[in-house]
Amino acid sequence: MSTVAQSPVESTALRRNALGVAGIVFLVLAAVAPLTGIVVVASLAIALGNGGGTPMSFFLVAAILLLFAVGYAQMSKQLVSAGGFYAFVVKGLGRTGGLVAGFIATLGYNFFVVGTIGTSGFFMQVIIADLTGFDLHWYLWGLASIVVCFVLARAGVDFSSKVLGVALVLEVLILVVFDISVLVQTGYDVSAFSPESVLSGSLPIGLLLAATGFLGFEATALFGEEARDPLRTVPRATYTAIASIGVILGVTTWAVVSATGVAQAQQTALDHLESGDLVFALAQAYLGGPLTTVMIVLLLVSLFAAMLAFHNSATRYLYSLGRARVLPQSLARTRPGGAPQVAGLVQAGFAAVVAALFAVAGADPIGTLVPAMLGFGTLSVLVLQGLAALSIVVHFRRSRDPRAWSTLVAPGIGFLGLLTIVVMAVANFDIVAGSDALVIRLMPLLLVLALVGGIGYGAYLRKNRPETYRDLADDLERFNVHAAPAVPPTGT
Repeated sequence: MSTVAQSPVESTALRRNALGVAGIVFLVLAAVAPLTGIVVVASLAIALGNGGGTPMSFFLVAAILLLFAVGYAQMSKQLVSAGGFYAFVVKGLGRTGGLVAGFIATLGYNFFVVGTIGTSGFFMQVIIADLTGFDLHWYLWGLASIVVCFVLARAGVDFSSKVLGVALVLEVLILVVFDISVLVQTGYDVSAFSPESVLSGSLPIGLLLAATGFLGFEATALFGEEARDPLRTVPRATYTAIASIGVILGVTTWAVVSATGVAQAQQTALDHLESGDLVFALAQAYLGGPLTTVMIVLLLVSLFAAMLAFHNSATRYLYSLGRARVLPQSLARTRPGGAPQVAGLVQAGFAAVVAALFAVAGADPIGTLVPAMLGFGTLSVLVLQGLAALSIVVHFRRSRDPRAWSTLVAPGIGFLGLLTIVVMAVANFDIVAGSDALVIRLMPLLLVLALVGGIGYGAYLRKNRPETYRDLADDLERFNVHAAPAVPPTGT
């Protein structure tokens, strides 16, 4: 009898005290994928943004996000939830606003994982075939990757963080070696930070693309329930993640533009835009052939690490919405070790099936699958960050918090910065997605669908399932670390 009564708790609880600051930072930075960020994002930002002034774009975005993090740290002292920024929006903008944010987050992160199947599969096919002669279809490589991600995630978030930690150290290490080599052989050109350089080309596009290099930092909020001492761990991990991303991407981009020449950086990047090999071409000159090969192989490690990190994040949004009974409650079922079981299976299955549809249609992954999925995923996460920033300001104004700097000024500036980036992302979605195809440019309309769907579903729950609607907020407090442990909801 007692076994039956306790089983719901055991089958729906995440593993507590599994992650410290380092573990969360590994999970977050792996999603950011620094090596991929330099090879892809920084190269695009130099070519299409503000050229030799691109390092400042990364530092400016880091400053905006650190201001947002000031308010985030205060909010996280009141709220610990696997719902991440969805939970923040419930706290600040109410239940219906939270539903909208939850749908946007779920769509965005799940689309992101589909996109990583395309990128990982494509580059695995090309690179492995080039290095070994073994040629396998991109989808089979991508499918193998998501299956391995699912297996690793089932082993527990602490195990994932260890795997991602190793991958992160390796890819950052090769970037540090490159940075030092440029410093020793050429030196860093401080003119990259002159007004003339920073304002050259298109600074707005530079800021927009630089912001995409930080995608994933917001996942710190998702692991609050699995963190040790989350009231301190999660804010520290957030500050550490944002600062680390800013330093890694900013300094390495500075090395890149110094190597090309600040004045020539944009044209050089444009010359390499179609082949996408700007960083590898510089690596040949500054690292030599063997280390360049190592960098190319580590790109595969970086792409896989990003897939695993985003799979963990997408799974926790599904888990959280299932626990709140917004989505089927079976999604909240966990393994004995605390890893979301059904949500992980659904997430991996969804990503594999959607990618399979593109593969069966004979679509080019880089030309169709990746722009559609990663472009929309990027926009969704940017919107989610903006909603969370607004929610922080609204919540503390509503509660009449007297701390002006940490609860109004800093997060308010962060919100305005994020709002500007979101507007630029919508206006330049073809650049974010890397495609100007009509179907791609219309994808932001899915956010309107999420808005309408969230409002409509909220009205439905309020009228027909009032206890579920009420529990959208109660669920957050039930798992707040200030409260005594409580049994997660097991019925409707």
